[in-house]
Amino acid sequence: MDHWKQIIERANALFAQGQWVEAREHYLRALALAQILFARWGNPDEAVAAFVVAHHNLADLHLHLHQPEESAEYLCAAHEQLLDAAHRHDLPGPLREAALRHSNRTYTELLEFIAVHGEYPRAASLLAGAMGQQSRHPGAHPRYGVH
Repeated sequence: MDHWKQIIERANALFAQGQWVEAREHYLRALALAQILFARWGNPDEAVAAFVVAHHNLADLHLHLHQPEESAEYLCAAHEQLLDAAHRHDLPGPLREAALRHSNRTYTELLEFIAVHGEYPRAASLLAGAMGQQSRHPGAHPRYGVH
């Protein structure tokens, strides 16, 4: 966790200084590290939080660069991958539970993004999947979305 935090803090400092390319490189390194260590991180909530923060920081950076489609891609990727992790039986139960809990945040962030910046194809498809899941199983919680 300490190494990941150092990378994120450096990326945030670079972002604040307007060094966009360097900040992006550090955010990508933080994301890669979070992905590699996802199932091996000692604390499941920290593992999922690191994964989400790296995705969302990249989304924020691209939004700042007036690239909302790239931002939408990072937000969708985070949400989809958490939902996938929540349903993977090869992952430890506490990690699956943490992924499901954190998917509430990724879903909310995606909805807020769409409200401000409009829909993008992947986001529309992802949210349509949530509605389809709900209609096939009335009373059930949607696979994609708030539970």
